[in-house]
Amino acid sequence: MGNNQKHIDYDKIAQLDSFKQLVKRKNAFLWTLTAIFLIAYMTLPVLTSFTDILHQKAFGNITWVWIYSAGLFVMTWGLAHLYVAKAGSFDRDAKSIIEEYERGVS
Repeated sequence: MGNNQKHIDYDKIAQLDSFKQLVKRKNAFLWTLTAIFLIAYMTLPVLTSFTDILHQKAFGNITWVWIYSAGLFVMTWGLAHLYVAKAGSFDRDAKSIIEEYERGVS
């Protein structure tokens, strides 16, 4: 069984400006999503433990705690959907970086 796989010099790819830019964009996106997620989730226990703002009735016997909590589920699904959509663009960028590397090696 022959080995038809090309040798990829990952250190060389890591030195490409296009790769460095991709890493910066990806990190900025991921850190922003992480901050939004953590702030939204950590705000719930703070608001319910130290204030009465979410204990007020929104309508009927439903308080704002329930609405905020349901909103966290919606936010989580939304952020996951956003991540999947953005990951596709990161994958396309990574593929073009590999193609750039292969053109330079050939």
